[in-house]
Amino acid sequence: MILFDLRCQAGHSFEAWFRDNATYEAQANAGDIACPACGDRHVGKAPMAPRIARSRGRASAEETKQAAELYRKLSDLRAQVEANSDYVGPRFAEEARRIHYGETEARNIHGEATDSEASELKDEGVKFARIPWVPRGEN
Repeated sequence: MILFDLRCQAGHSFEAWFRDNATYEAQANAGDIACPACGDRHVGKAPMAPRIARSRGRASAEETKQAAELYRKLSDLRAQVEANSDYVGPRFAEEARRIHYGETEARNIHGEATDSEASELKDEGVKFARIPWVPRGEN
């Protein structure tokens, strides 16, 4: 297994494990890797610092089990959000404001917002939540 630091076109950085470099290349070329922050499938390797093994060794079976459970719960959350809201993409901040100020019908929405847009929404009292967006599939 190999761990790569990846970055999407929006500049979000994240890590992902692959069996080997060939597996990464195949998944990247097929568009099977998605940014957990925004869902962008145009990702590439980011510059990486060398990893020095910790004396602690590998993750315990319990840590691995907990990580798998967390991933499953986040995947379930994503499915619930997608099933019960409208995707508005990068227009999230604009649409959230329109709903907040009564300019359009209230409804559940999801999409992308930059850190500055999220900060502005919070300052305006717009109620929203940011959740880790796990990719679909077996990344």
